[in-house]
Amino acid sequence: MKKLFTLLLVLCVAAIACAFCFPGCTAEQGTIRLIEVTHSVFYAPLYAAIDGGFFEDEGITIELTNGGGADKCMTAVLANQADIGFHGPEAVIYVAAEKSDDFPVIFGQLTEKDGSFLMAREPIDDFEWSDLEGKEVIGGRRGGVPAMALEHAMLVNGLVDGVNVTINYDVQYDLIGAAFEGGTGDFCTMFEPAASAMEDRGVGYKVASVGEAAGDMPFTAFSAKQSWLEENAETAAAFCRAMTRAIDFVQTSSAEKIAEVVLPSFPGTDVATLANAIQAYKDIGAYSSSLVMDKSDLDALQAIIIEAGVIDEKVDFEKIVDNSFAKAAESEVSGA
Repeated sequence: MKKLFTLLLVLCVAAIACAFCFPGCTAEQGTIRLIEVTHSVFYAPLYAAIDGGFFEDEGITIELTNGGGADKCMTAVLANQADIGFHGPEAVIYVAAEKSDDFPVIFGQLTEKDGSFLMAREPIDDFEWSDLEGKEVIGGRRGGVPAMALEHAMLVNGLVDGVNVTINYDVQYDLIGAAFEGGTGDFCTMFEPAASAMEDRGVGYKVASVGEAAGDMPFTAFSAKQSWLEENAETAAAFCRAMTRAIDFVQTSSAEKIAEVVLPSFPGTDVATLANAIQAYKDIGAYSSSLVMDKSDLDALQAIIIEAGVIDEKVDFEKIVDNSFAKAAESEVSGA
């Protein structure tokens, strides 16, 4: 619990600092301030909702910012600098384990596998996880889902940090690519389209899917303070309807069609590159088919977090998940 207390202390201090540094926190009606953990086509349904007009149909304008990590997203939500956070569920779990009132809750899930790819400095034919023995892997922030998914994928393949492999937790999440290109580590993990861009530059090569190796888990989800959901129930409902339509669109459309729709969110990236990345995520079943989060999936994630030594016991599902908006949206969208 010592690690958890330290994480909470950092979040709370940062939240207080933000509250004093950025006065004014009430969003305009119809406008949602959404902060995302990183910008990746791994979150194609979100960009489909934005670029495909699903939010516009609901009268919602999205003000999107990049948090550069789940901890920073949670800080913004706690400090009322964002209405909705889009990040790994672990951030909600950590806060709810210590905070007694008005902590953020999860009200929608978007992905159900880790979306990162293991990158090597040279192409490796017939890669085996045993190829990592004795190597250093840049894995992201300790306690973050990307790092813990990597740890789990390694563990099921007989690799243990500090024993036969080294995971570097010291590089800030949004600086992993730059650190790897600068010479740090033998391997790193990257999301698309950054992974493909790295391959195009000849500085890194995809050798494995972390998500495929780690298995199903609720990897990224939407969270908001309970007070915000209560005070903005109609807006939250409209948000979930738009996202439900976007999820259905991604599930039923070709990678090429999805790429064409989300292209405005990825200036400088061509349709073919986006389509290839989207197809790679479709192939491993990364995109959730429902905004509703399953208890068994969250239990699996919490087991991985306990395995990583970050928390000692699970937080009750009912305490941190509110599926009511997602379930109502599915019913309304389907016409049931």
